[in-house]
Amino acid sequence: MLGEGVTTRRPFCDVLTGRDPADGIVIALPPHTGPVTLTFDLHNRHTYSEELIRTRRAYRHYTATIGVLTADNTLLARAVVQNEFRTPADLVERISGGAGPGGVKAVAPTGSEPISVAVPADEATVSILGEKLTIVRQDGVDTFSAPGRPVAVISNVQVQYRPAPVSRTPARR
Repeated sequence: MLGEGVTTRRPFCDVLTGRDPADGIVIALPPHTGPVTLTFDLHNRHTYSEELIRTRRAYRHYTATIGVLTADNTLLARAVVQNEFRTPADLVERISGGAGPGGVKAVAPTGSEPISVAVPADEATVSILGEKLTIVRQDGVDTFSAPGRPVAVISNVQVQYRPAPVSRTPARR
């Protein structure tokens, strides 16, 4: 959990890189009949700096790639969010709980890509796991894929499903 949005009160979660679904954001699906639809918003993860804004060196072009996997490591979907950051207006939200002015964190979501994934009926959990992050700056390019590195942020997670029938126990006589 990265934190809660200052204005929207929406929870935001970091997506870490890795190879094992247990290391990702594991979403337990409620008992269901038929397929499930998982939706969420995928954002790039920006480290905000007032100094870089003032000195006009804040430009970043982000490309983050994530995967949605089953517990047995089967890839259900791959998703990408790509955007540019130039000014504070490019942020989706500020995250509360930090030491910055107004109690906000330096890390903030930027860019937004709505994601929808069909999950097979027999799955009880899914995992959202980061694959790679590429950052283009004025002075170079960095690519990150080492396990455990936060590469993206998700919010607005929703699960659409048809509830499983309620099992009834017979009455005793």
